[in-house]
Amino acid sequence: MKNLKLIGPIAQLLTLERLHLKGALKDEQLEIISQAGILIQGEKILKVGSWLDLKKEFTQAELFELEGDYVALPGLVDCHTHICFGGSRAKDFTMRNAGKTYLEIAQAGGGIWDTVTQTRKLSLEELAEKTTKNANRHLSEGVTTIEVKSGYGLSVEEELKMLWAIRQANQATSADLIPTCLAAHMKPRDFQGSNSEYLNQIAAQLLPILKTENLCNRIDAFVEKSAFSPEEITPYFHKAKEMGFVLTVHADQFSAGGSKVAVELGALSADHLEASGEEEIQLLSKSNTMAVALPGASLGLGCDFTPARQLLNQGGGLAIASDWNPGSAPMGDLIAQASILATFEKLSTAEVFAGITFRAAAALGLADRGKIASGLLADFILFSTSDYREILYHQGKLKPVIVWKNGQRL
Repeated sequence: MKNLKLIGPIAQLLTLERLHLKGALKDEQLEIISQAGILIQGEKILKVGSWLDLKKEFTQAELFELEGDYVALPGLVDCHTHICFGGSRAKDFTMRNAGKTYLEIAQAGGGIWDTVTQTRKLSLEELAEKTTKNANRHLSEGVTTIEVKSGYGLSVEEELKMLWAIRQANQATSADLIPTCLAAHMKPRDFQGSNSEYLNQIAAQLLPILKTENLCNRIDAFVEKSAFSPEEITPYFHKAKEMGFVLTVHADQFSAGGSKVAVELGALSADHLEASGEEEIQLLSKSNTMAVALPGASLGLGCDFTPARQLLNQGGGLAIASDWNPGSAPMGDLIAQASILATFEKLSTAEVFAGITFRAAAALGLADRGKIASGLLADFILFSTSDYREILYHQGKLKPVIVWKNGQRL
């Protein structure tokens, strides 16, 4: 065999192989291999097992011998971000903490439209450079796959600029960037027409170009009273599905309704869900739509967390993402946010690790990553500790010190 690499010894290697895609998980279900090795061939994992046994069996492998104790996890997957943007919304954050309402902030020149204005001012190259910088920061903290939305362009031309910038950034970073078109973020203030007319224009003029240029295969929309109603968004989503796009939905952030649209249309995920009640929880739990909690938005806005415990107890699948954006979730620290959500929602370590790895990958339709197992991408991260429980215990302060992506040490 050629191009073999063997990494180890690893004090604790958590494969996550025994964990299910849906429902509650106990830490006793974690498969932990002590003094482990990871054998890589090319971009994929060939074998996982005892370091000493692998050394004896694969003598021709290039050795990457570790000194000290490490815990290995799969590379993290952040399945919901807005890291392609211009400007800052620090003024919004200050005003919100001082008691100003969303409407008051918007009237003072803040809100989503402020970011749209600042993003439009940037050139494609400037936007790609900023997106790359954000992606590399995430990668340095162990996030090897990052979903990135448009949605701060809100015109055919500007949305295309964002998606081209995301593509350029993907070529400039070692992380995998998964693009999503969020042209249905809100009706732009400079559009003279109704919500439905705006959506019709986007469907007719933008979506065909996305297919022709292969810029993305994912379509998102903000289903909310301040954006698009279920009745307005459903025809738009139907058109997108007919064109072969997969769907994801900003759902139930401030009011319920979006999760029902997501389930009825077979969306891969329904994200936010802070306002989901018992009816929505049951609907999501019985579906194949992955629920995605965004604790960063709860922290940024000072609102309730996604009812993660209830969703899991009723058999739902739960992913956890950062929602890194300039307005409501500027932190962009996936491990910190996930550990805080665990504290408030009483999530097991297994549930958190699943939510930021293979369950998050499933929310993106990716089955080739998220676990440390034979045949999957060699995406994994090493923490300088001998006990996996230390990772969430430190609430984001314990970062990975070694990152492997596609079989390469970064």
